[in-house]
Amino acid sequence: MESDRERWLTPGVKRIGAASLLSDLGHEVPSSLLPRFLTSTLGAPAAALGLIEGVADGLAGIARLLGGALADDPEKRRATAVAGYATTAIFSSFIGWAGNVFTVGFLRTASWTARGLRAPSRNALLADAVPAGAYGRAYGFERAMDNLGALGGPVLALALITVFSVRDAILISIVPGLLAAVAMFSAVRHVPKLAVREHVKLRIKIAPVVRSRAGTFLTGIAAFEVGNVAATLLILRASESLSPGRSADRATQIALVLYLAYNLAATLVSIQAGRTIDRSSGIRVLVAGVAMFAVSYVLFATATANVAVLAAAFVLAGLGIGCVETAEHATIAASAPEELRGSAFGLVAAVQSFGNLAASATAGAIWTAVSPRAAFLYLAFWMVVAAGLLIWASQRTQSQE
Repeated sequence: MESDRERWLTPGVKRIGAASLLSDLGHEVPSSLLPRFLTSTLGAPAAALGLIEGVADGLAGIARLLGGALADDPEKRRATAVAGYATTAIFSSFIGWAGNVFTVGFLRTASWTARGLRAPSRNALLADAVPAGAYGRAYGFERAMDNLGALGGPVLALALITVFSVRDAILISIVPGLLAAVAMFSAVRHVPKLAVREHVKLRIKIAPVVRSRAGTFLTGIAAFEVGNVAATLLILRASESLSPGRSADRATQIALVLYLAYNLAATLVSIQAGRTIDRSSGIRVLVAGVAMFAVSYVLFATATANVAVLAAAFVLAGLGIGCVETAEHATIAASAPEELRGSAFGLVAAVQSFGNLAASATAGAIWTAVSPRAAFLYLAFWMVVAAGLLIWASQRTQSQE
């Protein structure tokens, strides 16, 4: 008879995975088409895209903290997850109706805020859906589905604009987005209900999380996120490295193929990373993922026009993000007290958001002021720091047990 440890792919886990897949398919369409929509359809300058994305990402980080507070309540986390997926789909797709830059900015910010609010609730629901011994596989499956959606979203966008206008393609993206909300609604019906806690105050519990066992790992996670640069900079580095001897269009095409390899590697490794977590520990997988990023960034720093070297850099980064994201979620689920689990996920998600923003902004500044090589060596330095802090945190928690 199958043990609780082996019974991890429950109906709740499957449906949460489906929600992640469908949601990414939906919001990656407007994300992929947003640069063209702003510049070609609305005639906005490129700076408008940067401003919109910066504001949206910043508010999404704040929303993740608030979403963590909502996710601490077993009932609110269910409603927040469903509503978050639905509103993300609606606001994101309505960009297709926008007539000016300000409307695009409002809708993009609203959709990303909803996306930020829902994330801690989804992660807390996954922990509710499986026994503690299966956290790794559950989060690995969800990450694999999310990465698969990120892989398929741009492909769907390209397919849609061969038949429809850019506006219509963005509007059509509401279909997979709303299907994601339906999948999440079905998921919460299959996730065991926890005992409702009376008088749960809606407040952001940062200090209690930091003092908990989960807080021990936050410094290492923060160090990683400060070095976890946006994938667009990896694509830019590849495009520039490949340009000598090739046309700009050809270099960009190769870089985008390498980015697909990055997403494919992340998709394939996530479930195996989860299995390894359940057999050993999340920290080992987390450190392994960080080490892969360190090597990847060194390769990007020394990148030439050699496609094989760039392919190795992209694949290592993809393997790294698949391991790190799975291990971060599984580690927090296992180490945070149940009553603080939502806040813990919210705090980690906020650290991810603001850390990634700082990483991209700082690396971009170093890239411009010094060189791309210096930028990637700076990022590799943070990976080394993160690995050291995570190993120290692991040893500290083991000595306290």
